[in-house]
Amino acid sequence: MRLGYERPEIRLGERIIGSDAAVFVIAEIGINHNGSVDDAVKLIDAASDCGADAVKFQSFRVDRLLIRSRDRYAQQTGEESAYDLLRRCELSFDEQEKLKDHAVKRGIIFLSTPFDIESADFLDSLGVPAFKIASGDITHIPLLRHVAAKGKPVFLSTGMSYLDEVIEAVRWLRENGSPEILLMHCASSYPASSRDMNLRALVTMQSYFGLATGLSDHSRGMLFSLAAAAMGAAAIERHFTLDRNAEGPDHKASLDPNGLEELVKNLRRLEAGMGSGEKQPAKSEADGRRLGRRSIVAATDIPAGERIVSDMLTFKRPGAGIAPRYCDQVTGMTSRRFITKDTIITWEDLNLSEPPL
Repeated sequence: MRLGYERPEIRLGERIIGSDAAVFVIAEIGINHNGSVDDAVKLIDAASDCGADAVKFQSFRVDRLLIRSRDRYAQQTGEESAYDLLRRCELSFDEQEKLKDHAVKRGIIFLSTPFDIESADFLDSLGVPAFKIASGDITHIPLLRHVAAKGKPVFLSTGMSYLDEVIEAVRWLRENGSPEILLMHCASSYPASSRDMNLRALVTMQSYFGLATGLSDHSRGMLFSLAAAAMGAAAIERHFTLDRNAEGPDHKASLDPNGLEELVKNLRRLEAGMGSGEKQPAKSEADGRRLGRRSIVAATDIPAGERIVSDMLTFKRPGAGIAPRYCDQVTGMTSRRFITKDTIITWEDLNLSEPPL
């Protein structure tokens, strides 16, 4: 019998995410390629070498994503506006197709977040196995409807959201044809501080929706990614870069290849340590059970035929004889043979046909 929390699952082709499967690791390249296809290829190669399961890009047409105004909502840190930054990082459909083909050659799943309906249609034509919805689009009902109608799994990021907004988005996805949904908790700040991570929201969403959950982790280091996996997260997404000191908004909140490789190794170690949830001895504890536990031992010489009383018994290691939990049964029995002081008492030493007093 399997005990403990059973994680729900979704499927990406033949790959299971959730249930008892290994944590699905997504290297979020996003716009960390800075518009360079060559750099994007290097990032795919590095993510594959690090053991990630998928790479994820962002598919958008900047003119359909944000206004050109340089007001405080559209202004990127520094002299470059958000519009100009994203224009520079925008990848053409042809470029994205080449990257998808390269990911397939490297044996890593290609994913991308569509920010408009045209990009969603393009990604669908590429045969992506799932769609990712960005936190900022959780209220973008037209996009949710359109993506849901594709009939593919959806990874829904929930940063900046109240629970009722997540409830509404899940409802729209379900009602419009999305067969499977994975809810990605995140704190949408770059980098996210410890006090903003709120990992217990994972448990809240697991309990409320009964859906697979994951963490889109923008914090420094890997502490919260590992903690989320221990709390049942089926997927971990981390921004990924070749150089954390590079220019751009996401690099400092990203893992470099050394960091991503270390995260994957630690996730796999954690998974091995999580076990089945059934409380039972490990195989490596067999000797410990014998050597570390106690047996009922003769506290004095016990002649053959002697009625055993509690003063004749003590309890010492190793646990090769009768366990102390049977002391009440042993008390009142008679010995079949002479039992030497400080020896372990076995059932063969006792007359078992006689009930204890």
